[in-house]
Amino acid sequence: MTSPKVIFAGTPEFAVASLEAIVNSGVVPIAVLTQPDRPAGRGKQLAASPAKQYATERGIPVKQPDTLRDDAVVAEIAALEPDIVIVAAYGLILPQPVLDIPRAGCLNVHASLLPRWRGAAPIQAAILAGDVKTGACLMLMEAGLDSGPVFVRESVSIGEHETAGDLHGRLAATGAKLLASHLGKIVDGEMTPIQQDEDQATYAPKIMTADAELDWSRAATELDRLVRAYNPAPGAWFMLDDARIKCWQAQHTAGVDAPPGTVVAAGQGGIVVACGVGALRMESLQRPGKRAVTAGEFSSQIDIVGLTL
Repeated sequence: MTSPKVIFAGTPEFAVASLEAIVNSGVVPIAVLTQPDRPAGRGKQLAASPAKQYATERGIPVKQPDTLRDDAVVAEIAALEPDIVIVAAYGLILPQPVLDIPRAGCLNVHASLLPRWRGAAPIQAAILAGDVKTGACLMLMEAGLDSGPVFVRESVSIGEHETAGDLHGRLAATGAKLLASHLGKIVDGEMTPIQQDEDQATYAPKIMTADAELDWSRAATELDRLVRAYNPAPGAWFMLDDARIKCWQAQHTAGVDAPPGTVVAAGQGGIVVACGVGALRMESLQRPGKRAVTAGEFSSQIDIVGLTL
């Protein structure tokens, strides 16, 4: 089979796994679309996306349009005459004129078991909801939000203590494997995608920093999942005096006789805070501008027992 003409659209590390998988299989994209360089780090210097870095190192042409709703950009993509456009965590919406360009359509590598968890943050949503499994799938894109028919999916179990960062890496690898295994058949029209069941659709909206605040009136099991879902970004947090404290690791534990938000114990075993149901034992914390420390080290720096957070 002649290698298909592929345009790859992706930006973060999740995308690199799929990009690397097809390159290793012998399919080198004719172009990589990725978001424009963004300020990063303390110096706020412009930094290339992981996908751009990977493509540049291998001599793959890179395009970084601000939008795909520009007629000139659409014409530039059409001129490349791709057989298929592969999208993995690109971050820009593909309007209908772009979706119509490749003869085999636009293929999305999505980190959930569609129709469950459509949208921007499916990995975090699965952990927050207490799902015991999630997965990755290959979806034929259409104008709706992650609503297109699905070619193939593969399930992945979610570990009891797994963070979004841990799960992200596993799902990136799963999606990449699916892509490398099925791309040729999809381009050749040998696979027929199956429509999603709209009645089963759920949505995972974009994450805001406010979403990651620890609300002590909630059940400790929910806060345990929240800490894991927002590690590594944006990080679960609570206020202590005027400082926003990040919590990177925690576990729910048995309830205590104290109002929600009360710190009932602190030491090497953790900082235990009463919740609406149960208690949360925080094990790794970080003050603004400081490194993350163990609960024991944190409690040796600050007398926190008896405070209400």
